[in-house]
Amino acid sequence: MLNNFLRCIILYVVLLVSMRLMGKRQIGELQPFEFAITLVVADLACIPMQDNTMPILYGIIPIFTLLIFHILITKICVKSVRFRRLINGKPTVIINEGKLDVDALKKLDMNTNDVLEALRCAGYFKPGEVECAVVETNGTVTVLPKFANAPVTNADLNIVGGQNELPMTIIVEGVFLEDNLKQNSLKITKKQIQNLLKNLRLELKDVFLLSLSGENAFIQPYVGEPINRSIATQAEEQNV
Repeated sequence: MLNNFLRCIILYVVLLVSMRLMGKRQIGELQPFEFAITLVVADLACIPMQDNTMPILYGIIPIFTLLIFHILITKICVKSVRFRRLINGKPTVIINEGKLDVDALKKLDMNTNDVLEALRCAGYFKPGEVECAVVETNGTVTVLPKFANAPVTNADLNIVGGQNELPMTIIVEGVFLEDNLKQNSLKITKKQIQNLLKNLRLELKDVFLLSLSGENAFIQPYVGEPINRSIATQAEEQNV
């Protein structure tokens, strides 16, 4: 029994390390060769787990062999466009100038329902709103809307100024993430966050989530409604 337990733990760690070394892609973003290697590696790990008579190296060695093979293919794909097209294929346009390409759909074995579902996933419920749609090499569909249906941006409205800030998670489930706080561009301190919570009559344990985007804080307590508050406004109130 102990032997089975240790074999499972070892193989799980080997499999986890292999997957981490292969990169951080979601299942839906895997290229065909990546998906194939993932399936084979998982199967190779299962065989030694189930068969105690098989040496555990019979599972570990093939896994790392495929890992090296995966890294090699990835490096070649980066260097060679032809090899990348051979392994991954190339994107296919299924809607061009607002018109469905029936021949392209037949080559991809896609039917009308598949296209409509892909468009809905992209946020477009009416095919007439789409100027162009492309099936990428990983199977996802990217959509270019018609000019009249494209979202309005600040550039379209000639709005200048302002800057988007990457939100930093500062408190998660009552735990203060000080390393994240050090990365904010405005150098907001832990003391300022504590003062903000104090004025809101909240303790650290009461906060489910606090994220910081520039000087704007979003606080979601365990109990109560979400709160949006500016750190700068908070400091001005204290000075008054």
